[in-house]
Amino acid sequence: MEIVRSHRQVAAAAAAAGGGGGAGALPTYKAAPQLEVRLEEFELFAIDRLRVLKGISDGLSRGKRPEEMEKLVSELWKTHMRHQDPAETLNKDIVSHFVLRLVYCRTEELRKWFLSMETTLFRYRFRLESPESQRMLMTEFQLPYKALPHSEFEAVKDKLSQVARSIGQSANVEHVFFKVPFEEVPDLVASRRVFLSKGYAYVAMSQVVSLVVTQFRCNISKALALTNRKWTATIKEQEKDRLTPIVEALSNAYFGPDYSQPKDAVDISLKDIDQLAKSSFPLCMRHMLDKLRENHHLKHGGRMQFGLFLKGAGLKLEDALAFWRAEFSQKIGSERFDKEYAYTIRHNYGKEGKRTDYTPYSCQKIISATPGVGDHHGCPFRHFGEENLRAALNKMGVGGHALEEIMDKVKNRHYQVLYFIAIGLTEQYDIPELTGLSGIMKYTASLHINL
Repeated sequence: MEIVRSHRQVAAAAAAAGGGGGAGALPTYKAAPQLEVRLEEFELFAIDRLRVLKGISDGLSRGKRPEEMEKLVSELWKTHMRHQDPAETLNKDIVSHFVLRLVYCRTEELRKWFLSMETTLFRYRFRLESPESQRMLMTEFQLPYKALPHSEFEAVKDKLSQVARSIGQSANVEHVFFKVPFEEVPDLVASRRVFLSKGYAYVAMSQVVSLVVTQFRCNISKALALTNRKWTATIKEQEKDRLTPIVEALSNAYFGPDYSQPKDAVDISLKDIDQLAKSSFPLCMRHMLDKLRENHHLKHGGRMQFGLFLKGAGLKLEDALAFWRAEFSQKIGSERFDKEYAYTIRHNYGKEGKRTDYTPYSCQKIISATPGVGDHHGCPFRHFGEENLRAALNKMGVGGHALEEIMDKVKNRHYQVLYFIAIGLTEQYDIPELTGLSGIMKYTASLHINL
């Protein structure tokens, strides 16, 4: 892709080049189109698509159901990507994908995130296509599967009907099925949504999205690896004064609202902490406060995680020093606290050393922590044993079916969404949107979605 002069190209050229799919409006991104794209559009198109992908990531982290995700993807696409001219929408779609492919090819972590979000986006957009467009896309991906012959369909019709009933569908079986190796549709096999026989899965026309998405994911994964090699070998150095700064900045950008200092938040004081802990703190912070009160000490990881959380919640430096001094002095004395620990607190508030104004840890960083013996930081949903986690949740007032729901999420490693579920259960309302929260709860929620 050439990105140079201020010159808008027609979208038909993009589709003809192979960057867009010939099947309707859903591109397959097989090859970058030979287009001239203005630098302004290079960045703006990428930002708009990144808003869509970040929105998808947010929806998944909150545990939205498939039908909710389908609606969310449709709304995100309409808001950020759609143009009055369908040709311009296609042009923006193709250009933005290849720009972000360049942005997210550079590390394994970036590639993994981009691949997951693009695959999810493609899955839900494919579902919105007409059956005819879906068939054309199957052809474009060169899937070697033909519809099941009538005679074979009749032989397995009863089995297919049983599968349909078991997943809550009508007993009237669809008439178009594809017989594919079971390893091609691992998601359908894992959820027991297909009939298996002799190593083959019988996939209904309404389920072919799994076939297409598997191929799409494979193609994008390979393309990211190739793009990474090109970026490292030539592009990064050649474009060091023009594109490289934009590319490197985009992967770290956050385009959502800034909830790190909520507009409706007020500073919290020492007397507020215990009450707020009961009503608004996530489990990880409640746990550290309990251990601090119990032991009058936290190791470095705990002091950083909890201290920065309190800072972000609105605790001023003077109050933070008084808070930590009151606890630690019961064990080590005020003089030793001032000598060994006060500096780090002032440092976190940007008053010492490099004067960096440190921000609270995100949920993802907390989940990724590796607490050792005697440490109390990290994510309880990930790092607690089952018995300890049940005890902590019982202390919050969570029990019965609600507790089992959370434990099931823990087993499936849905750690982030558990904060929203836990506060939804204890406060007797559904998983909250940020607009439904205020003050410290809005700030806390932002740590769980601003990754």
